[in-house]
Amino acid sequence: MKFENLPSFAGLARRRVLTLGVAAAGLFVMSGWAQAQDAAKLKVAAVYTVPVEQQWVSRIHKALTAARDKGEIEYVFSENVNNADYERVLRQYAEQGNKLILGEAFAVESAARKVAKDYPETAFLMGSSGKPQKPNFSVFDNYIQEPAYLTGMIAAGMSQSGKIGLVGGYPIPEVNRLMHAFMAGAQEINPNVTFTVSFIGSWFDPPKAKEAAFAMIDKGVDVLYAERFGVSDAAKERGKVAIGNVVDTQPQYPETVVASALWNMEPTIEHALSAVKAGNFSAEDYGQYSLMKYKGSELAPLGTFESKVPEDIKAKVQAKQQAILDGSFVVKVNDSEPKSSAK
Repeated sequence: MKFENLPSFAGLARRRVLTLGVAAAGLFVMSGWAQAQDAAKLKVAAVYTVPVEQQWVSRIHKALTAARDKGEIEYVFSENVNNADYERVLRQYAEQGNKLILGEAFAVESAARKVAKDYPETAFLMGSSGKPQKPNFSVFDNYIQEPAYLTGMIAAGMSQSGKIGLVGGYPIPEVNRLMHAFMAGAQEINPNVTFTVSFIGSWFDPPKAKEAAFAMIDKGVDVLYAERFGVSDAAKERGKVAIGNVVDTQPQYPETVVASALWNMEPTIEHALSAVKAGNFSAEDYGQYSLMKYKGSELAPLGTFESKVPEDIKAKVQAKQQAILDGSFVVKVNDSEPKSSAK
């Protein structure tokens, strides 16, 4: 019997070694590729003074979480950071090599801007009433006055008493402009509507907001603008309706929340991430990316109230929304503190 066509044991061994070597090399390449992919992910951090459940901050957190889940970034955050600790936490994240840091600097402007100056290679994008600060401190805001105007129209169309209540956190420009837009929308439908306005002095105190809403209902208000959490709870308990702000809470209040002006932070985040990755992040005002034409804001679907809102009101809202989108109607920005008009 001849064996000359069969591989020798030594040949088999050599082939086995070569096969293992190629496999090992492949694993090494794959491992290196995976490490390169991880290294390519942008390190992003956020510092929040309130819980991430709070409606305003929740929109930033949602957009960053989505970018993380798509594999675009590494994302870490701190919530409930008090003002005294804000600067320290910002510095820690900058020292840890995060390339983009976000947060809300409204009560800690000087501290946030000071840290940005000390870390010129780090991009800072902060919710702020101020202007951008060269070279690396950009600002943003929830410019959702357009859908707020539309919700005001709906509110007036739903009110039987002609009395509408507004409960806000603080009378700062970011809140004032939304309330004024809401009120202007309501007055387009009913010029005789009256408003009761109250501020609770907190960004997250649902019980206090609820009590403020109860006081308004006792005065005859039948539609409430829920700029803060807690207002819709009062409306639900008293059989009134509410208008949401920033987030859509109708799923939690299907018989109470008629409509909401939604803020979508994704366009803002996408623009910032693109700039940082390209190495051309600069001091810029990102406010425009919250406008409806950039899909940074929108009117939430009427959902459970689709058949309850009068047809003529829905037609007027649809026409006004189209006018906003095509530029033939511009919602005025009024940052002054809104006042009650109720007699």
